[in-house]
Amino acid sequence: MTKITIFSGFLGAGKTTLIKKLIADGYQGEKLVLIENEFGEIGIDGGFMKEAGIQVTEMNSGCICCSLVGDFGKALEKVLEEYHPDRILIEPSGVGKLSDVIRAVQNLHADVELAGFVTVADASKCRLYMKNFGEFYNNQIEHASAIILSRTDSISEDRLNAAVELLRAHNEKAPIVTTPWSQLTGAQLLEAMEQKNSLQEELLALAREEHHHEHHHEEGCTCEACQHEHEHEHEHEHHHDHDHEHHHDECGCGHDHEGHHHADEVFTSWGTESPRKYSKEKLCALLDLLDTGKYGSVLRAKGIVPTEDGTWLHFDYVPGEQNVRTGAADYTGRLCVIGAGLDTGALAALFSREE
Repeated sequence: MTKITIFSGFLGAGKTTLIKKLIADGYQGEKLVLIENEFGEIGIDGGFMKEAGIQVTEMNSGCICCSLVGDFGKALEKVLEEYHPDRILIEPSGVGKLSDVIRAVQNLHADVELAGFVTVADASKCRLYMKNFGEFYNNQIEHASAIILSRTDSISEDRLNAAVELLRAHNEKAPIVTTPWSQLTGAQLLEAMEQKNSLQEELLALAREEHHHEHHHEEGCTCEACQHEHEHEHEHEHHHDHDHEHHHDECGCGHDHEGHHHADEVFTSWGTESPRKYSKEKLCALLDLLDTGKYGSVLRAKGIVPTEDGTWLHFDYVPGEQNVRTGAADYTGRLCVIGAGLDTGALAALFSREE
C-alpha cells in the first residue's frame, strides 16, 4: 500500500524546506515520488527536488477546483502504476484549497493510505493572510490533520501565542508544531504529522460534505475552460477583505461556483525565462522593491538566475523577507512572482533593468 502525504501551506510558508528536511531525515529507505501543483507560469521548485534524486511531476496550469479532480487524479494513478512508490508526497499550489486535494485522493481507485494532510503556516503572517485571503488560507488550516509553524524562532513568544490562538479558532484538534525545525528530528516531525486519531476521519468527511454543498457538480470535469488558466485577472488591494461579496466571471464549465472562487480569480502570476545576469546586490535591491506596493500585493517570488562570474543565485521572497544563495545552474535563468493585483508590465520592466 502506498502512503500519501499532502503538504499544504500558503505562498512561501516553507513547504519545500520541510519536505527537503523530511527527505534527508525522515523518509530514509522509502521509494518517494513528489507531485507538485504549481500556481504560476514557471515551475521553479522541481529543480531543487531533482537534485535530491526525487521523481517530480509538475502541473503548472488549470483551474484548481476542477483540475484536481480531473487531471490531478489521473496523474496520481499514473504515478502509482509506473513507479509503485512507498510514499507519494503531494505539494499543492500555495493558493490551492486543501479540501480539493484531499478529495482528489479520496476519489482514487487504488490501494493507498492517506498518512496525513499537513499545513505549513508562517507564524509571522497568520493574521495578515487570514485577514486578506481568508477563503484560501482558512481552508488550508481547517482541513489540516497537523499544522507545522515555520519561522517560530524569529518572532516573540507573545506573537507566537497569538498565532496559535488564531489557528485554534479554525482548527481545535490538530497538533500544532511550534518548536523551530532545527531543534527537531525528521522522526519527531513525522510523529506529529501522522498521529492516528479521529480527526483525520472527521476531516475526510468534511471535505466530502463541502464539495457537495459548494460545487454541486460531477467529479472529473474535463471542460476546456477549466483545463487552462483563465484569461481574466482581478485586481485586489493589499488590504481587501476577500470574505466580502465578490462578483466574478463565469468559469464556463457549468459548475455552480457561488461563494467559491478559483485561485485564478484572486491571484495572478508573472514569470520569465532569460539569460540576463544579476549581481547579488542588484537582485537583493530588486526584491526590496517588491515590498513597496508599487507592483501590487506581491506574496511570493522565487527563481534561479546567473551572475557575471559564472555562479548561479537561487532566491526566495515573501513579504518583508528574502533569501538569496548560490546554487546549481539551470538551463536558463527563470523567475516567477505571485500575488494579487500584480502590475505585470511593471514587474517585467523591473527585472529587465540594465543598471
